[in-house]
Amino acid sequence: MPEPTHRFLRACLRLPTDRTPIWIMRQAGRYLPEYMATRKQAGDFLSLCKNPELATQVTMQPIDRFGLDAAILFSDILVVPEAMGMGLSFGTGEGPLLEPVINSASDLEKLHDPDPESELEYVMKTIRSIRRALDGRVPLIGFSGSPWTLATYMIEGGSSKTFSRIKGMMYDRPELLQALLDRLVAAVTNYLNAQIRHGVQAVQIFDTWGGVLGHDEFLRFSLESMRRIVAGLERIGPDGAKVPVILFAKGCGSHLEAMADSGCDVVGLDWTTDLARARVRVQGRVALQGNMDPAVLSASPERIRREAERVLTAYGPHPGHVFNLGHGITPDCTPDKVAGLVAAVQNFTFGSHAP
Repeated sequence: MPEPTHRFLRACLRLPTDRTPIWIMRQAGRYLPEYMATRKQAGDFLSLCKNPELATQVTMQPIDRFGLDAAILFSDILVVPEAMGMGLSFGTGEGPLLEPVINSASDLEKLHDPDPESELEYVMKTIRSIRRALDGRVPLIGFSGSPWTLATYMIEGGSSKTFSRIKGMMYDRPELLQALLDRLVAAVTNYLNAQIRHGVQAVQIFDTWGGVLGHDEFLRFSLESMRRIVAGLERIGPDGAKVPVILFAKGCGSHLEAMADSGCDVVGLDWTTDLARARVRVQGRVALQGNMDPAVLSASPERIRREAERVLTAYGPHPGHVFNLGHGITPDCTPDKVAGLVAAVQNFTFGSHAP
């Protein structure tokens, strides 16, 4: 198996790098004026996701502007429920809306098991287009939402503050929730494998809402589904190289050891987990990604630099760290703050990242 040359992929596999690589969740987004121009051209967010040419443009925008170490496919986690037959829309200022909600076995039976080569063909076209545009500059990350996170939207009908519908199902009708999760495990596994076949060089599973679960419930209803997906992935890409798998579960630092045992290569951390302790806790089993608070980007340039250096110092001069925020860039950020963060990470050095 060939050893990767890109520092992001090397860090994911805990190999020595010349410096800590950086990419940023939601790096292509509303804080960039060029993104807003392209989105306006597309008409709306979902149309942008489904237009391979324009989705390629916005994927490339932060790479061209900031010189980041990895690109991430521009899409949305909810294209999977849509491909399964649910109606998906994004109301202005309201977030995503899914209908009809899943509330019974008959609702579940109406869902379709999607073929990613047909229902999600536009994503595959986008991946191929991005790879051509990147021309080997940096690797491309693919992604999906976790089954638990996708299920929250499918049962709640959109975003939620209380998660009362899905938690009510979890406690009163766990067999129905598990049946939905099983369908999503299959759909997400097939979707990510298709992304790998079409050229993504790493994949990330976003468990945005795992943190709303109790300890036992997270292990049963969230992590177990992700573990099954990891076990079902094609971990070798078309070029014969290993495809690293990243698990990011927001608010789940207390489950770090269990996530490290899931079979993934990298665990993403939010800002509530101490990075230095996390490195000791995983005992070299996985690389770690993160974990600066996105709100730091609202601070002064000097404070941004110091906070970036604090995160880097916390991990220390060891292989296996990918710098990222602990969640996505917020729309009120400004590009100059991101540029300052990237420069701070790229200019920082321990002298060596060798083991």
